[in-house]
Amino acid sequence: MSGDSGAPEGRPQDGSGDVLVELDDVKVHFPIKKGVVLDRTVGHVFAVDGVSLSIERGETYGLVGESGCGKSTLGRAVLRLEKPTSGQVVFDGTDLSGMKGEKLRTMRRRMQMVFQDPLSSLDPRQSVESLLVEGMRAHGLAGDKAATDQRLRELIDAVGLPPSALRKYPHEFSGGQRQRIGIARALSVGPDLVVADEPVSALDVSVQAQVLNLLEDLQEEFGLTYLVIAHDLAVVRHIADRVGVMYLGGIVEESASDDLYAEPLHPYSKALLSAVPVPDPQVEDDREQILLTGDLPSPADPPRGCRFHTRCPWRQEERCDTERPALRELAPGHRVACHYAEEIRDGLLHPRAASPEAAVPTG
Repeated sequence: MSGDSGAPEGRPQDGSGDVLVELDDVKVHFPIKKGVVLDRTVGHVFAVDGVSLSIERGETYGLVGESGCGKSTLGRAVLRLEKPTSGQVVFDGTDLSGMKGEKLRTMRRRMQMVFQDPLSSLDPRQSVESLLVEGMRAHGLAGDKAATDQRLRELIDAVGLPPSALRKYPHEFSGGQRQRIGIARALSVGPDLVVADEPVSALDVSVQAQVLNLLEDLQEEFGLTYLVIAHDLAVVRHIADRVGVMYLGGIVEESASDDLYAEPLHPYSKALLSAVPVPDPQVEDDREQILLTGDLPSPADPPRGCRFHTRCPWRQEERCDTERPALRELAPGHRVACHYAEEIRDGLLHPRAASPEAAVPTG
């Protein structure tokens, strides 16, 4: 299947170093309503609260964090499935924040999504052929019957399914096959960006690697850019070039994938990675285990100052409780939102002992 098939006209052939997606202080706040007719706003859920990041053309950006941190809401805001409360979402130089109507619909051709649950994201009343051709017709890409049939065969072949799959319905496939259909549907309109929201979390472990390898192959073939949202750190390590760690609506650390896994600098990142099992008993016994106390605070009532301070083993009350740390660069391409990241890294600040009941978040 040709990499140019169905691609938007004017797509750069070599976008190395070219920023495709840029977020500037994006906030998504959901109002909390009260009253008989829900006419009073009594508060807000601060799902995303001031996120700035960029994704270069052709790279895979991994977004990780435990459930409730706002990563899926951020992914939906990139696609304008959720309208940001404030801030800018810039796609290929175009600000999407105030865009609506036909202009937004046309732009969405270049931004597609692969959903977490491959069964519920596919209409059970539609055949695979109907599912794939629907978006093509909506964007005027279907052409005549011969060209459409050829395009459908190319799509289904690209995701590793036989041509006979086009005549079947979603319930006739396994979970991994259904996710391949969801990927084919996303590719059907020739996107530049694919947001994959927990693309393998609903699949058996034996199938997860197959789907991740497929995504990597398709990225190389079609020059795709990925935003991969996951809570499984092993998944992100396998596929991502850069990683952003989210906690309670904000990015607390961002770096190249190898750098993050080699030396995490934020206390939350350290705790997440220390919870990942290592298949070597000696290494597992010798490595440091960081146990977090307490639960994730409510996004409707986030803590003042550093939002991680209620669970942080390195908390310094005089500053952490009152001042929210900025996301600052400690090394080239490595940003951290922690007042004491250097002291923690250099061993000048020691963690307090965790209680026996402490537990590490699993997402």
